[in-house]
Amino acid sequence: MTAISKTFALGGEHDVNRLGYGAMRLTGQPGNFGPFPDWEGGKAVLRRAADLGMTFFDSAWAYGPEYADRIVGEALAGRDVVIATKGGVDKPASGRIVVDGSRDTLLRQIDRALVNLRRERIDLFQLHRVDPNVPIEDSVAALAEAQADGRIAHIGLSNVARDQLDRALGVAPIASVQNRFNMAETDHADLVDFTAERGIAFIPYGPLGANPMQPGAKLAAREALAWLLRRSPNIIVIPGTTSIAHLEENWSAWDLL
Repeated sequence: MTAISKTFALGGEHDVNRLGYGAMRLTGQPGNFGPFPDWEGGKAVLRRAADLGMTFFDSAWAYGPEYADRIVGEALAGRDVVIATKGGVDKPASGRIVVDGSRDTLLRQIDRALVNLRRERIDLFQLHRVDPNVPIEDSVAALAEAQADGRIAHIGLSNVARDQLDRALGVAPIASVQNRFNMAETDHADLVDFTAERGIAFIPYGPLGANPMQPGAKLAAREALAWLLRRSPNIIVIPGTTSIAHLEENWSAWDLL
C-alpha cells in the first residue's frame, strides 16, 4: 500500500501540511459580514491550529470583507506558516457579491492584504472568481505583475473550469486551484487529476459537503477529510471551524490514514 504523504510542495517551493485551515467562518456570520464576535477566541483557534502542525491557512478579501485577513494576520504574525488569500470578489454589507478582476482592483486588494495579513509578501494570492467582464488572461497578468515585484509569491485560481485554467497557464505559472469538491460532490474529479499531473495544488472548499450523504445522517468529518487526503497527493484540505475541540477532531483525520 502506497504511503500517504502528509505534505505538498506548494508552487514547488513551500512544503505545507496537507491538512490546513480555512478562515471563512472567522467573520460576523451569517453572510460573512463584520468581525468575528469572539476576536480573541478566534485568534486562539488559529494559534492552536499552528501549534498542532497546520502550516497552510486560507483566507479571502471577501470574508468580512477583510476581517478574516485581519484576524489571521494578528494571530499568526511571526509564525512560520503559509498564508493564502483571495481577491477579485468583494462582499459589501448590502449583501450583493461584486466580482471585479480588473488590474487596478486586484493590485489594490493585494496591497491591502499585505497590511491586513502583516506580511511583506503574500505566499499565495488567488483569483477568487473569474470576472465575466475581464478576460482571465488580464486578471492573471495583474497577479503576475505583483509576483514579479515581490508582493506575492504564487498565483492561484478559484472557481475555474479546465479551459480557464489552460488560458491562465498561458500567462503565468499557476500554483493552485480551489474549487468545490468532497465525497458527495465530485464534478471536478478530472481537474483534480489534471492538477496532480501538473504539480498544481488542488484546494477543495466545502470539504465536508453541504448535505448529508443519506437522509438523517451527516458526513463524519474525519472520514470526509481522510477521503480527500487519500484521493490525490496534491489535495490540501482546508476545513474551517471556530471551535478548538472541532479543530482537534479535524486534525485527528490523520489517524485514519
